[in-house]
Amino acid sequence: MTLSPQGGDAPLIFVVDDDRVLCGQIADYLAAHGYAARRFHDTEGLMEAVTRERCTLILLDVMLPGEDGLAFCRRLRADPATALVPVIFLSALGEETDRVVGLELGADDYIVKPFSSRELLARVRTLLRRTADGGAAPARPVARYRFGGWTVEARARLLIDPAGVAGNLSAAEFRLLRVFLEHPQEVVERETLLKVIQRPADTPYDRVLDVQISRLRARLGESAKDQRLIRTARGDGYMLAAPVEKETDRQRDEGPL
Repeated sequence: MTLSPQGGDAPLIFVVDDDRVLCGQIADYLAAHGYAARRFHDTEGLMEAVTRERCTLILLDVMLPGEDGLAFCRRLRADPATALVPVIFLSALGEETDRVVGLELGADDYIVKPFSSRELLARVRTLLRRTADGGAAPARPVARYRFGGWTVEARARLLIDPAGVAGNLSAAEFRLLRVFLEHPQEVVERETLLKVIQRPADTPYDRVLDVQISRLRARLGESAKDQRLIRTARGDGYMLAAPVEKETDRQRDEGPL
């Protein structure tokens, strides 16, 4: 592990890639643009470093020696202490299936090698800005959403079915579902949803979005033919058909008057 120096207040980014030259180039470029960067060439000691230090983002190579990036991301998301750390996958695997798998395992973005330094920096800035803004969340964030008999616990990213059975949402599933929960009974355009899942907005027919929607429907116990909750607005986008109740931690603690 190597540290590219920066001020103590600089956002700390972990760069994980077994290509030592590329890893160093990325770390040095980030340092030149105001970030502190730590270099790792495998995942040994990485989880400990993430929990010990205030890491704001991980740039994670998929093809690593030993534990690969996909397995590490799965482990990261399974631990409540690290589940919300933003992750951008870096990979030479650029097929749609590879991108979908990475996003479904909890990555916040997926960049295909080779990439330009400017593109990487733009993706990093966009993700950190969105994270810092809480996705433009209100001053008192919503703690849970209730819709159609389902409940979403926002902080823990839990989806609870009408029978009370809870399951974890991946980062991609949670981001997508939260857009619908913030705009219930409104058609959300494909371009908007593509931005949410970190795909370019100029590819409105990218199948990645449709795959994500299909998986989210399956989590909600429905299919494309049985659109009780998430409905397709053909040519436009998708809509959550159910009304949504929002609850903050303060409302929960105060309870009914």
